[in-house]
Amino acid sequence: MTKVSEHQEEREAAAAPGNTPEPAKKSSRAGRNLPAAIAVGVALGAAILVSLFTVRYVFIGIVAAAIAVGTVELASAFRKAANIKVALVPVLVGGQAMIWLAWPFGREGALTAFVLTVLLCLLWRLPGGADGYLRDVGASVFAAAYLPLFAAFAAMLVPPEDGVGRVLSFMIVVVASDTGGYVAGVLRGKHPMAPSISPKKTWEGFAGSLTAGVIAGGLCLQFLLDGMAWQGVLFGAAIVLTATLGDLMESLIKRDLGIKDMGNTLPGHGGIMDRLDSLLPSAVVSWLLLSAFVATT
Repeated sequence: MTKVSEHQEEREAAAAPGNTPEPAKKSSRAGRNLPAAIAVGVALGAAILVSLFTVRYVFIGIVAAAIAVGTVELASAFRKAANIKVALVPVLVGGQAMIWLAWPFGREGALTAFVLTVLLCLLWRLPGGADGYLRDVGASVFAAAYLPLFAAFAAMLVPPEDGVGRVLSFMIVVVASDTGGYVAGVLRGKHPMAPSISPKKTWEGFAGSLTAGVIAGGLCLQFLLDGMAWQGVLFGAAIVLTATLGDLMESLIKRDLGIKDMGNTLPGHGGIMDRLDSLLPSAVVSWLLLSAFVATT
């Protein structure tokens, strides 16, 4: 059989009914599987809303579960990409203590648990010897601070009488920032914000985040927490800044490790850590600003 006839048969086979190759799945311009991302986002949002409007302290359980999964993802990424061994057991146990002790004891409970976690990480790594000791302990302390300690501030939003409003304000502004940035970036994004860190993040997207975040902040502070409009504007702008920086910081971590996502737990999003990046630093700033702007009852 000649090459010409072989190619002819291949073309005929490809054109035959039922043999049409399936088109490749398309992702959005921002690199996400948009339908999956929306479905996961709606499901997570529904779980949070149900917890807040039934037994609001269940929200702390959701935070604790997410942080546990995120800690495992981060430790796994460190180990696989750079052979860095996070003291997983101390960070997991200490992390849960930080979050749950923040509920009845506030800052003192979270910080006490953090200090004890650091001490346990130092001791846990001793049997491994001197080789890589500082590297592994440093990564363990980083993981303990970056995930559960920051998340403890989200837990501290819950106990006040208006805790539901505080949590909703925090979550709504972060979601508004993410959504506004996504839409503006897809439609208008032309000027990279930090091309060496996150090539798809643009100044136009940041402007969309800022616009949506400030509007959401103003509305939330006024209608959910009886605050002032100017407080909401400042709150929204601050959360947009921390959410954006959190996203960039995690992008930098992933670039340093040479990975695209921290995991694949959430379809369309990557791992849990890929969703927590903007929430974690924003939780700290939310607690600080809402404590200053809104009287605790």
